Parts: sequence; C-alpha cells; structure tokens
Amino acid sequence: MEILHAIVLGIVQGLSEFLPISSSGHLELTRWLFGWDDLSPELETSFDVAVHLGTLLGAIAYLRADVVRYLLAGFGPLRGQPLGTDGRIAWFLVASAVPAGITGVLLKDQIADLDSIAVIAIMLIVFGLLLLVADRLPERRTLDEFTLRDALLMGVGQALALQPGVSRSGATLTVSRFVGFGRDAAARLVFLMSLPIIAGAGVFSLADADIPGDFWPPFLWGMAASAVTGWVAVWGTLRLVRSHTFRPFVIYRVGAGLAVLAILATNWR
Repeated sequence: MEILHAIVLGIVQGLSEFLPISSSGHLELTRWLFGWDDLSPELETSFDVAVHLGTLLGAIAYLRADVVRYLLAGFGPLRGQPLGTDGRIAWFLVASAVPAGITGVLLKDQIADLDSIAVIAIMLIVFGLLLLVADRLPERRTLDEFTLRDALLMGVGQALALQPGVSRSGATLTVSRFVGFGRDAAARLVFLMSLPIIAGAGVFSLADADIPGDFWPPFLWGMAASAVTGWVAVWGTLRLVRSHTFRPFVIYRVGAGLAVLAILATNWR
C-alpha cells in the first residue's frame, strides 16, 4: 500500500467520520473511483479500523474538556460524590454503544458483505432525505435533557450505520433531531456517542489482526491524517450547526449518490 494512498484515505476518513455523509461509504467510494484494490479484504478492514482510531484521537483532542468532565462525573460515586446530571449522561453515552455493539458481534460476517457501490449510493440519498425531514423539526431540548431512551434510540441509529452509506453521525443526528434536540446539542451528543463505539470496535477488530511489518508505515500515516482531519471536522461541524441547518450535507449526500449511480449506469467504472 502506497503512503500517498494511505494519507488520502486517512483524510477522507477524518473529514467524513463526523460529517453526516458516511466515512465507511466514502472510503469504499474512494477506492472504487481510483481503483485502489491492492489490499486483501483482511488488511483493508484493518486499515479502515486504524484510520477510525486515528479519527477517534482527533475527536478526543478536540472534545477533551467534555471527555474529562463526563468521565469524572460518571465515576463520581467511587469518590463519594452523587451521580448528578453529568454522571447520568456519561453512562447513557456508554449505553448508546450497546445496540451497535450487539449488532456488530452478531452480524460480523454479514456486515463484511454490505459494501456494494450501488447500495452505498442509495443509502446516501435515502438517509440524506431523512436528515432533511428531521432537521426541519423544532429545537426544543438541550443536552442536559438526554435520557436512557434517547441513548438507546440513537444507538439504534449507530447500528443502522454499520451499512456503508448510512453514516453513523448522519443516522444519530437524524434520530436526535426527531426526538427534539437542538442542532448544537445533537451534534455534541453524536460526537461524544461515537467515542466509545469507535474505541470498542477498534479494540475488537484489531485484537486478532495480523498486520505485516511493511504495512505499518502507511497505516501510521493514514492514522495521522485521519486524526488531524477528524479534529478539523469536529471543529467545523460544531461551528456550522450553531448558525446553519444540515441542508448543505443533505445536498451533498443526494448529489454524490446520484453521481455514483450515473457512473454505474455508464459503466465508466
């Protein structure tokens, strides 16, 4: 695997993980468009997990104040402190990973076969339109009103995002807007929710991975690129949603999906 390819894929992963446009779908589409099919399925999966972990580091770096706040609050009872609102939110964020975790473990082999380019394009369009509908609903709830029910509903959205093209952040943003959260609260919740699920999936997937020594340089370059661009994506998205709707992402998703379907129809790829 060339280092340049790894950096490009790392940038794609970092930018698309926290934007509601599907990072796994964009990784597959990038490889498909450029014909980068030099890795075995096992190494390709390991690389994708590695750049996801790079993005996780970028997100933690940006959200470090929130991460420390909720960690301390969640384990407050061990220090003789009451759980409180922040502590409950911390454990609800952990609970939100359960639906996707169970789905990933039970359907691991089936998920590996969900990367059809046509299906990815259709999912970009369908879930983009769902996000548009949800985003037109009134903003009536704040982050402090996050409940276990919200966590599990948004967790189901994360489980749906195991299908490339759906988008983890896109599906959870859609659910969060349907249940009434404002855009800023929804985005922050989605980013915080992603941390335990990405970390858990990374540990689970790399535990038995066999990565040859000569693949480590591109893997590390890809992780570095995804970490930097992941930080940028979190920063940019939070700034954007404070004053704009999610409509630009919807337009992009629908346009990208239609473009891929058009390319497939012309047999260019």
